[in-house]
Amino acid sequence: MGFLTDEEIAALRPAQEAMFPSPIPTQVVSSDEFSPIPQTVQQKQVEARIKAMADALGAKQGLDRRRFLATASGMAAAFLAMNDVYGPVFGVSRAEAQERDRAEARAAGLRDQFIMDVHTHFLRDDTRIMGFVEMRRAVGRAGWNPALNPAEQSIDSLKYANWFKEVFLDSDTKVALISGAPSDEPQDWFLTNEMKFNARRRINEAAGTRRAMSHAIFTPGQPGWLEQVDKAIEELKPDSFKGYTIGDNTNKHMAQWPWRMDDEALLYPFYEKLLKAGHNIVCVHKGLFPPQIEQRFPHLLPYARVDDVGKAAKDWPQINFVIYHSAYRFAGGGTAEQGLAQFEQTGRVEWTSDLAEIPEKYGVSNVYGDLGQIFAQTTVVQPRLAAALMGILVKGLGADHVVWGTDAVWTGSPQWQIEALRRLEIPEDLQRRFGFAPLGPADGPVKNAIFGGNSVKMYRYEQKRTDLDGDAVSRVKRDYAAAGGERSNLAYGYVVAG
Repeated sequence: MGFLTDEEIAALRPAQEAMFPSPIPTQVVSSDEFSPIPQTVQQKQVEARIKAMADALGAKQGLDRRRFLATASGMAAAFLAMNDVYGPVFGVSRAEAQERDRAEARAAGLRDQFIMDVHTHFLRDDTRIMGFVEMRRAVGRAGWNPALNPAEQSIDSLKYANWFKEVFLDSDTKVALISGAPSDEPQDWFLTNEMKFNARRRINEAAGTRRAMSHAIFTPGQPGWLEQVDKAIEELKPDSFKGYTIGDNTNKHMAQWPWRMDDEALLYPFYEKLLKAGHNIVCVHKGLFPPQIEQRFPHLLPYARVDDVGKAAKDWPQINFVIYHSAYRFAGGGTAEQGLAQFEQTGRVEWTSDLAEIPEKYGVSNVYGDLGQIFAQTTVVQPRLAAALMGILVKGLGADHVVWGTDAVWTGSPQWQIEALRRLEIPEDLQRRFGFAPLGPADGPVKNAIFGGNSVKMYRYEQKRTDLDGDAVSRVKRDYAAAGGERSNLAYGYVVAG
């Protein structure tokens, strides 16, 4: 289970145990889908600056470090630290960090922004995925947490209850789509399609509104896969379908059924089936396949790229194809430095630039880019690359064809990613050199479209915002805040041990 070796597992620790609880992660956090990289020198500098500001500014506000970093001022301080180390990429003032009232006023003014996260995860209760299970066992063996039983087979923080807290209570997310990942080993699915359906139903019935959506995972080539699609359509009525072209992304060494989106014999009957049933959204995991992973699994490389997207999109214009992670290559064992170096030398980033060029090359308007790890990983390592990638996507796909997804709950509450996009601006030198348009204000037309407007149209989301304000989720969130609930600033994947 899992593609990490025993040596790699031994070098990892659970993020919630090992990582400084910063409002913005100061290390790359990974799920079992890919391996993290060690903390960089610049990330260490950011972490040191955040700690220093938290101690100094928190003392003036009568707060200890942890409490200060859970406030809006603490979030602002983290972005100040990022700007100090990486250059002015994020719009933030020192007054926000110094004056709690000012920071809270800004946060309150943006709290009602409509945010639909179409890329979230939690794990099933009986998960046995190696990375998470072995980390949990290691914690117990090492004595870091004596309460943990080394035989324990799951991690509560990666299950439904904590996902709900981090996504709905600790962030401004209004609607979340429950995703998943398949495996050739049935027990290693993050969640079965039925589990996602039940979670969606549980939330929406309790809320009385459409707070949750869910994918149905499809697995081309696996025995009986089309029958499973029929069952999902008939019984589960998913909001969209999602597949992984490399097949088993969790256990790459086991992957038996990789596939291409433009395989006319295998995939085109599936597309036809969806359209006949009234479905027209197909989400596809691409990228996260750096050279280091390619060396270990070279046979999967042809399926990780996006050279199959254009023909499929042109042949099936009625279907909206949403490419998850926008096919960004250099996560999952690669480094943002690789991506940044490539961009600075060529003005391109594999395979995101290839994706962004598909509309013009093929004359199509049904290809979308989800952010996912493309945003999470580059923001915390090389925010200038995050800005460049946003410029590439908006210029090529259009601001109306980029959708918000965070890959939470691996990286904790999605609030830091929400704040990062709200504050992010493409540096002027990149705008001039590459013809990138500015992203604009936190609640301007470009960011509003990405945060929710584009997915609202695609998913035909008709729930009135006023209904959400008065539903059970909003009531729970208000009670939670009144009782002193606050962001934990924890992440829940794993990091390289320091």
